[in-house]
Amino acid sequence: MRRIVAAGLMAALALTACGGGSPTVDESPGSIANDRSYDVSGIQKVDAIALLVPEDIAATGKLVIAEAPDYAPAEFRADDLQTPIGYDVDLGKALGKVLGLEAVVQPGEFASLLPSIGVTTDIGISSFTITPERAANFNMVSYIEVGSSFAVRAGNPENFDPNNICGQAIGVQTGTYQEEELATLSEKCGAEGNAAVEILSYGVQSDVTTNLIGGKVVAFYADSTVADYSVALTNDQLEVVGGVRDAAPQGIVVSKSDERLTEAIQEAMQHLINEGTWEAILASWGVSEGAALMTAEINPGA
Repeated sequence: MRRIVAAGLMAALALTACGGGSPTVDESPGSIANDRSYDVSGIQKVDAIALLVPEDIAATGKLVIAEAPDYAPAEFRADDLQTPIGYDVDLGKALGKVLGLEAVVQPGEFASLLPSIGVTTDIGISSFTITPERAANFNMVSYIEVGSSFAVRAGNPENFDPNNICGQAIGVQTGTYQEEELATLSEKCGAEGNAAVEILSYGVQSDVTTNLIGGKVVAFYADSTVADYSVALTNDQLEVVGGVRDAAPQGIVVSKSDERLTEAIQEAMQHLINEGTWEAILASWGVSEGAALMTAEINPGA
């Protein structure tokens, strides 16, 4: 939900067999098991929506999308370490189909994406949480709601309670919002006379997942989409408990000065929602359909 350290999240989460030893997670960024891309070839152009596209963009025949492909399962790289994949990538391709344009991902560092929009790129789709600060400078079309979730081994054998985490060993990726939140919750445990949370931080999410499967931690805490993806790629050896916490909408970013393109993106996004395509894309990546918003709004709540 909040991109603080993203690079580690590109690490794959697919479980691999280890000849009876401890379970591990395949870290190849885009192994076949991890590439759950949705086939957008059947999506048709919608002429009434395509007519909203500004003439200068329509003339190029391309929709250039700013993304930082280092944040699985939203946007990361395939086996060739070049090709972007993920549900945000699939969404960009689907939007392009509706608009009659070829979606082209222009990858970059996350911090460099917003300044490029309306200059060298047309839109940005890269897990941007909608905030008042961003909405003051850009139009953001909402499309997904992401929060934080706890995951445990299937069946919750340790009877982990997300509302009573004091004294529990919990895995988390280093540098994430969830690591910061666990530290705050641990301090609260101590202040209330309870045992502190045993926070085990790992550089990549795949290591967090491996140590949960192996029993070194009783739960992990991550973005809700990351948790869902982990469950899918470990063949349901994990499960999410306690639902999604502190969910917030993310948005497709468009230049504030480009009202026509904003309208085109909003209409195209709403079309994909209405047709069920957006839920199907998320389902393909193992992400809960509850993450999909039913209304594409411009700068909601900002």
